[in-house]
Parts: sequence; C-alpha cells; structure tokens
Amino acid sequence: MPVTRTLLRASLIVLLLLWPRPSAGKKKLYIGALFPMSGGWPGGQACMPSAQMALDLVNNRSDILPDYELELIHFDSMCDPGEATKLLYDLLYTEPIKIVLMPGCSGVSTLVGEAARMWNLIVLSYGSSSPALSNRQRFPTFFRTHPSATLHNPTRVQLFQKWKWTRIATIQQTTEVFTSTLDDLEQRVKEAGIEISVRQSFLTDPAVAVKNLKRQDARIIVGLFYETEARKVFCEVFKEKLYGKKYVWFLIGWYADNWFKIKDPAINCTVENMTEAVEGHVTTEIVMLNPETVRGVSNMTSQEFLAALMSRLGGKNPEETGGFQEAPLAYDAVWALALALNKTVAPLKAKGRRLEDFNYNNHDITAEIYRALNTSSFEGVSGHVVFDAQGSRMAMTLIEQLQGGSYKKIGYYDSSQKNLSWFGNDVWIGKIEFNSQPYLNNMTAVGCMMALAAVFPLGIDGHHVHRSQFPVVCQFRLWLLGLGFSLAYGSMFTKIWWVHTLFTKKDEKKEKKKQHLEPWKLYATVGVLLAIDFLSLMIWQIVDPLHITVEKFTKEAPKEDLDVLIQPLLEHCSSEKMNTWLGVVYGYKGLLLLLGIFLAYETKSVSTEKINDHRAVGMAIYNVAVLCLITAPVTMILSSQQDASFAFAALAIVFSAYITLVVLFVPKMRRLITRGEWQSEQQDTLKTGSSTNNNDEEKSRQLERENRELQKIIQEVKALNTQCIMQPHTHYY
Repeated sequence: MPVTRTLLRASLIVLLLLWPRPSAGKKKLYIGALFPMSGGWPGGQACMPSAQMALDLVNNRSDILPDYELELIHFDSMCDPGEATKLLYDLLYTEPIKIVLMPGCSGVSTLVGEAARMWNLIVLSYGSSSPALSNRQRFPTFFRTHPSATLHNPTRVQLFQKWKWTRIATIQQTTEVFTSTLDDLEQRVKEAGIEISVRQSFLTDPAVAVKNLKRQDARIIVGLFYETEARKVFCEVFKEKLYGKKYVWFLIGWYADNWFKIKDPAINCTVENMTEAVEGHVTTEIVMLNPETVRGVSNMTSQEFLAALMSRLGGKNPEETGGFQEAPLAYDAVWALALALNKTVAPLKAKGRRLEDFNYNNHDITAEIYRALNTSSFEGVSGHVVFDAQGSRMAMTLIEQLQGGSYKKIGYYDSSQKNLSWFGNDVWIGKIEFNSQPYLNNMTAVGCMMALAAVFPLGIDGHHVHRSQFPVVCQFRLWLLGLGFSLAYGSMFTKIWWVHTLFTKKDEKKEKKKQHLEPWKLYATVGVLLAIDFLSLMIWQIVDPLHITVEKFTKEAPKEDLDVLIQPLLEHCSSEKMNTWLGVVYGYKGLLLLLGIFLAYETKSVSTEKINDHRAVGMAIYNVAVLCLITAPVTMILSSQQDASFAFAALAIVFSAYITLVVLFVPKMRRLITRGEWQSEQQDTLKTGSSTNNNDEEKSRQLERENRELQKIIQEVKALNTQCIMQPHTHYY
C-alpha cells in the first residue's frame, strides 16, 4: 500500500506540473547535451529522461525564468571522445547558439571542458568523476553535479585510521581517472602517516598484478578499476586465494549490485567462485540519492523522484538501465543550471544585458552564469547541492560491505564536516596484524646491551677486586652472558621460528590454523627460552657454584740476576664439574644456533607483513651463529692465554651485538630521518629476494611514470588539435 500511494502521488505531481501551459512570449535558451546511450558507461539511458523531466518541471514554474524556456538539444556520445568530437563540432557550428554544454562520461567531459573555454561556454556535467577535471587552469568553466572520484579517498583514509591500519596495497587499471585518483590517495595517506607498501597496475590482464599482491603478502588492498575489469581481478583473486577474513578489499561502489554474478566470457570462473572471492569486501560510494525524506527545490522527495523516473522509463529494470544510479545527479544538474540562470537575470538587467544576448564572445554573461553556479546551494533529490572551488560537487559517502552475497550499509562519511556516522550493523573485518613486533626488537636491544655489559667483568682480575669478591665477578659474567644471549638471540629465533611455522607449511589443513599470529605466542616462546636459561644457571649456581681457581705455570727467572724465581699465576672462574656444565650449555646453545641458521635459510624467500623484518633478523642470526660457533671452542683452547682469550671473546661479543643492532635498527632509523615516518621493511627486504622480481617491479614503476607523462602530452596535443579544428567563424558573433 505505501508503495502504491507513493507511485500515485508522484504520478499526480508530475501530471500537474507537466501539464502543457502556453509559452507565448517566452524566449528559448538552448542547452547542448551529450548523453552516452551505449559504450563503456551507457548512463544516458536513465540520465536523459531524468534531465528532460527536470527541464519540463522548470519550464512550468512561474518563479524560475518566467520569461524563458529551456530546450535540450542532445546527441548520443557513446562515451567515446572521438565520437564526441564530431558531435561537439555539430553542436557549436549549428544554430541555435547553446548557452551551456552538458556532457557525461569523464573522457567526453575532458574533451568538452577543454574546448569550452575557447567558445566562452560554461560546462555542467552530470556524470564525470575523473579527478583531472578539478584542474581549474585546464578546465576554467567546468562544473559537475557528480562528485570527483577523489571524494572516496578521505573516506578510505578515515576507515584506515579507525581500524588502525598503517600499511595498505593498491591495484589499479591504467586509465587517467584511476591514476589521478591514486595520486590523490597517495598524498592523503602520506599525510595520515599510512604507507602504500605495494603498488600494482595493469592495462587489460590483471593476472600478474594479483600474483604480485599475493607474493608480497598484501592484506589491505584498494582496487581502482571498472566493473568489467573487476570481474577479471576477482577471478584471479579466487585462483590465488587472496580473499577471506585475513584480507580486506576496498572497491568502488558504483558497480551494479550483481556485478560479480554477471556471466562474462572474458573470465573462466563460475558464479560460485566469484561469490566466494568477493565476500566481505568494502565499498565507498558517493551518495547520489537523498536518504532523507525532504522536499527540495523541485517539490519532490527522492522516493517520489524515483517513482516518476520509473514511470518515464516504462517499467524497465533499473539494474539493466545504464545511469540509473546517476539519474538524480542529471536531474539536479538541470535545476542547478535553471536556478543559476534565474539568478543572473537581475544583474544582467542592471548592466543592460539579457540572457538571450549571449553569444560565444560575450564574456560578461558567461561570468555572471559562472558566479551564479559557483554560489549554488539548494536541496535536490541527490542531497544538498553545492560546489567546491574546483567546481566539483560536495557530497556524503556511503560505506557498504558485501555480507552473505548482498550489500549492507555500515556507515556514512561527510568529508566537509569530517564526520563518520556508523550504523549498528556488524562489520566483518578479520583481525589483521602486520608489524615488526617492536617489543621483540626491544628485547633484542636489551639482550645486546647485557652482552656488551659482560665484557667489563670479563676483563676484571685480582688486581681490580679483592680475592673474596672475585666469585661475585664470576657470577656476573655468567648471568649477563647467559641471559643476554637468551634475550637477544631468543627474540630473533622466535621470529624466525614462527615465520617458518606459519608460512612454509603446504598442508591445506594447517592453512586454516595459520591465519592469525597472536603476540602472546611470540612472547611466550621468548619466555620459555629465558626460563630454560634461568633455571639451568640457577641450578648451576646452587649445585656447583663458580669460585676462583689459580693456575700455576712454570717458574721463570728474571732477566736481571736477582737470585730469585717468578711464579706466574692465572686466576680462573671455575667449578668442580666445569666441563660438564659447559658441555650442557654449549650443546643447548649450539643446537639453537644451528636450528636458527636452518630456519633463516628456509624462510629467506618468504614475504610476510605479519613479521615484516624477518629477513633482517635472518641476517643477524647468521652473524651471531657464525661468531658464537667460532668463539666458543677458540676461547676454550686459549683459556691459558689470558690476553688473547679476553681479546677474542670481547671482540666477538662486541661485533655480534653491534652488527645485530645495526642490521635491525639502522634501516628503521634511516627511514625515520629521511622520510619522517616509520616505513615498512618490506620494500627494502624484498631486495634480498629474487633480483628478477625486483627488476620487474622497478621496470613496472618506471613504465607507470612514463605512461603518466605520455598521457599529459596526449592531452596537450588533443587540446591543440581541438583549437585547430574548432576555430569559431565570425558569422556566429
């Protein structure tokens, strides 16, 4: 019943408002419009009826342009800049003179916007999202009721911050609209202290790009591509298993609701495969239909507008009608233009001018229309209509998530007010952790400092402390070295152990168990290693404590003939069963060192953001293991040569500690100093992997940069070409 009443009311309103009225004495103002009825975005299928409906309502209003009648002259651009060039030529060189141009589709709007300034024309687009169109120097007379694609980016950044994500990945189709959107996103995330650690792009085939995302262990992924390419991407996502609760995909929200169920001969995945792969992704979508029940300037609510539009479309399925979502924007574009023209009547009259005096040389009338549009502010069926300084529409962003095969609204974001409104719906976001586990790094640093501190008691003998206090020095040596090793090496060993456990198993059953790495597991592993050392040292100290022993050497005669002999003595820290204790400790530590080398070797090709500095840890383990395995037997052999033994042991401790600290912390400090933020080790550590992959990445980025430069050159050439083709003839002035 409520739906029937709404339809009946909307039909009555439209019937009354559109009832023909005499237009005698009214002067006509012509609008040149390009509606894409086919092509990449057939938005004209719904936007043209919507614009015509608004035009009819405006012409029947006595309070808006009472002395004028607006008439739409339109063609099908097919969303093709080449076709649009010919049609634009016809619009401009065929009478009557058009007072405003209304294109749709970003590529077509780019062409029209660049040409319009030479013809002194205002351009008002209803369906163009390219961020490049916000360039006031390039498009000085351009306005649009469709917000820029960059309006998605503040919402994305807000969500990244809400969920405390500091690193993201991107994959984009190499077209101008997505390239410029990504440029804007890079700037915004940098200001927010968020890093784009993985960047991938593709032209037509996303297979390699998706594989690279998998190889580089991307988890938070922003996808920028058209709907047809989205199906290709997620078919590859399914093949690479790059979906599930440990991944979050951010997509554009203007795809059809059933875009992943549409059969596409370009992919070899079933509907079931696609449905499984896309589950849980988040979309950001510009709010194009006012969610509130308010009557705007056209005296219609958004729901009444939809009912009237459905009546005009003759019952066509909205999901199969191109531009149905953008139809409110086309409707409000006509109202924005009508209100702006109405606002110019009085100022022009004061200057002795009229709207019908407009020609392609009259800058005064164009300037008045520009000022009127620039100050537009009214309630439309798409929401509050207002333009920013670049002529782009300001609007709210809807946040949705695909849950159970259908989209659920989870929030709105108002970028002008920086306000995030969150709904009560459950948000399906898996627990994703990716960092270098800084607490383990801190343990490594403390362990290194303890080991370095042990160098001082190693150099103390009976000349520095009283004989009765020497056993205390012995205990200091043992405990500082033992616990320092457990903290420094144990924390590094823990990282490598868990990376190996989680990411080198091929068994599918274990795949499900390795999706999350809880920090407490890491700390518990270090705690176990520390407890083993603590208990063994405590038992040693209680059962067979260290004490001072004196080793006597052969008596020596001095060079001078003093009739005396000198007895060389060497003080040692020892216990009754010293060799047994050393055998147990060296055997246990040696096994840990050898196992650490093996694990570091096994995980050298693994790329993961869960512990993203594991390659640096592997290098540190190699260093510690080699030095320890050499130093332990050498110092036992040189035990009777105090200077050589101390020098060898002290240098080994100093080198292993400092090399470990340098390998782990210098890259972080360098990034902090040079970039002003903590960056992921992933890009640096990837250099230790395959040189072929590294070269491919560098070549890809270089090609992207060259592609952007070529696109700029092409746009400049197009502008010059348009100037040459469309030089106005004098008989129009």
